Amino acid sequence: MNTLAITLKYFFLITAELTVLFVGVSALVALALMYLPQEKVKTWMAGRGAWGAVIGAAFGALTPFCACSTIPLALGFIKAGISFSAIMSFIIASPLLNPIILTMLAALMGIKAAVAYFTVVFGGAILFGLVLEKLGGAAYVRRIRLLGGGGQEEQPVPERFGDKVKLSFAKAWGDFRGVLVYLLIGVGIGAAIYGYLPQNFVLRYAGAGNPFAIPVAALIGVPLYIRAETAIPIGVALLKKGMDIGAVIALIIGGAGMAIPEMSMLAGIFRKRLVAAIVGVIFLTAVAGGYLFSFFFG
Repeated sequence: MNTLAITLKYFFLITAELTVLFVGVSALVALALMYLPQEKVKTWMAGRGAWGAVIGAAFGALTPFCACSTIPLALGFIKAGISFSAIMSFIIASPLLNPIILTMLAALMGIKAAVAYFTVVFGGAILFGLVLEKLGGAAYVRRIRLLGGGGQEEQPVPERFGDKVKLSFAKAWGDFRGVLVYLLIGVGIGAAIYGYLPQNFVLRYAGAGNPFAIPVAALIGVPLYIRAETAIPIGVALLKKGMDIGAVIALIIGGAGMAIPEMSMLAGIFRKRLVAAIVGVIFLTAVAGGYLFSFFFG
């Protein structure tokens, strides 16, 4: 009964904390994006070279999309003639670097961990966007007809600030309802791990003493459809049980950055080699980030 009480306490505390963080941060981001016209963003992203990749990664970091929700906006960028490096950087950064993920990491793992995570993933998104462009990845974009503009329909932005705030919270609440199931699943699994999984088991197979824990965690995460809202509570619970922090970060990056549903969607707009390259980028980012975290924070 004592273990059950600890498990339930963990579940309700983490659920309440993440609910407040998600709704609050989502509302602030939605409000900020109302003052950032997409046409200007597209103009900035049209720049070639490093500047376009930086803007692509930065816009990806501002947009709270999961991996599969990133694709429709990427289609719109392709139609708009945005530089290839910027599109690749956006695709990599968008599901991994949104403010919700960073805030959750800061709250559950500390500000230093969130800053380090942002630095690794943001730098990786820019680097790999430029590398994929240099290697001729643009030649592997399929010739497709984009229907409906290839992007998401935009709602008219209210003029009054009070109305903008109301709309921001309405969007935040709608986004929260969409991810609530994933969040509850993640917190539920995390609570069960925290309360019942033997610590010796985690230390033996995924502790700091296992040199293969990080790549294995990345391999497990990449094919699964694990939203960050699900992965982070699970990762934190595993961390408390003794899992190496590098393996936790590798699992979060691999799970949130790529999934089988997204692979199939990418295959509709990119050829197989480019899809494989993007999957490889996510895996390498997960492994590199994992080893860096293990070295500096382990």
